[in-house]
Amino acid sequence: MDIAQVQQDTQPQAAPGGKQINDFAFMVATKNGSGSQTSNSIIVQALFKMGIPVNGKNLFPSNIKGLPTWYTIRVSKDGYTARRDTTEIAIAMNEMTAAEDIQNLPAGGVCILPAEWKWGQSRDDIIYYEIPVRDTIKQFEIPSERREQVGNMVYVGVVAQMFGIPLQYLNDALMDNFGGKPKPVQMNYQIIEAAFNWSAENLTKKDPYQFEPMNLTEGKIIITGNEAAALGALYGGLSVAAWYPITPSTSVIDNVLGYQYLRRDPENGKETVAVIQAEDEIAAIGMIVGAGWAGARAMTATSGPGISLMAEFAGLAYYAEIPIVVWDITRMGPSTGLPTRTSQGDILFTYFLCHGDSRQVILLPSNPEECFEFGWKAFEFAEGYQTPVFVLSDLDIGMNNWMAEPFQYPDQPINRGKVLDKIALEDFFAEKGEWGRYKDYDGDGVPYRTLPGTDHPRAAYFTRGTGHNEYAVYSERSDDWLHNMDRLHRKIETVRQNLPAPVIDRDAHKTIGIVSFGSNDPAVQEARDRLSADGIETNDL
Repeated sequence: MDIAQVQQDTQPQAAPGGKQINDFAFMVATKNGSGSQTSNSIIVQALFKMGIPVNGKNLFPSNIKGLPTWYTIRVSKDGYTARRDTTEIAIAMNEMTAAEDIQNLPAGGVCILPAEWKWGQSRDDIIYYEIPVRDTIKQFEIPSERREQVGNMVYVGVVAQMFGIPLQYLNDALMDNFGGKPKPVQMNYQIIEAAFNWSAENLTKKDPYQFEPMNLTEGKIIITGNEAAALGALYGGLSVAAWYPITPSTSVIDNVLGYQYLRRDPENGKETVAVIQAEDEIAAIGMIVGAGWAGARAMTATSGPGISLMAEFAGLAYYAEIPIVVWDITRMGPSTGLPTRTSQGDILFTYFLCHGDSRQVILLPSNPEECFEFGWKAFEFAEGYQTPVFVLSDLDIGMNNWMAEPFQYPDQPINRGKVLDKIALEDFFAEKGEWGRYKDYDGDGVPYRTLPGTDHPRAAYFTRGTGHNEYAVYSERSDDWLHNMDRLHRKIETVRQNLPAPVIDRDAHKTIGIVSFGSNDPAVQEARDRLSADGIETNDL
């Protein structure tokens, strides 16, 4: 059947009392491992293709399969991307949580649920749409191991017909999601189309909620923060990534693996990025410390428990002045904590990470655009100042779909910092008459380094995590230790002056200020707009 003709013949009718267009949220309640992430992503992508600002947030448990999971999709005609404070539509596909999911709806809300449950209507102030999930699947020859996953497409088809998503957009989203492979696209699309047609023939629209095409997504992208981080790192010259899997950071390296083909040598087709799965987080950071010392642009990705384990190697990299990049996709602690819940609790711990007197460099992205930007800038700072750089994202940014602006690409070449090759080292000796690995020649606290293998008789030095003087000679003298620590602090102050500046919106006449960082930003910006509409103006840092 022609997709366009189906859509034309089955447009939902307007509800009495007018429509609520492109300004509501709906929640899909399912079970972890049921395949609902694919169906939910299809809806998000289709709405985005309609030009409607949209984002999706996944609330999922820390198990592989079976426990409840919720996915919230928000559309906002004003372009807001934070989680909405109300959810108008509940798609209840998990009988374990359905009673609570229904009770959480506001008056006038909508509940979509399987007809085979034969539930009574527990509330008379909401609208119920019962849909034949099992009977729809039975119409098609779906492999038994795929029925649960493909069955989620039933609610996709009903949502499309009831609220106004053209079938063509869903088909396009399926093509994108499955890489154009016809078999999975057809398997899923036939369910969507059947549910769409059933809805048109059997359901009467009683609610005001409606999607209508807009033109507010042109030129934008839908992406997760972890995917953006991986792309930024690859763009910035990543050559070694060592890691140990941990939620919610795993998809950073998954995406490095997925996109590393972009960095293949164009002449011989060989990989230029080495990705190593270590036996634990300690080994992972040890590998990148070694790689950074050898001259590679090296990174790892982890979360709070991994940061705890990495403290000793972070101190070595800080004191021996070895450039590395560590992505911390933060989650709720302490200990194992809540692995699938977002948190910002690592900032103070990471800043002072390692025993003794240290100051770590931290970048704080607030959206996928900044994840990409800091993905390559982190290497510039790490190598430019010969120090570890930590990027603190979080689960909300990292694992959720966000509408984002296209990435900005720098026009300057990669900057390796103060690296002396054979010729530069010869010139340095001609000018200075010496070279001290840990000596501050420029007054900014940043010394000069050579890389292993530099073909010069005086290029070698001892890399030390023990006490040392300016010439990398072992020392326990108090004046050498004090001199070195003062220089390191001076170096960190130099870094501070060159890091991305905080975003400040301040007016001395405003008496209320909001201080936040990271994934709070979309919610803060929307809250400020709502306060402003009520006559309350705020400053923002």
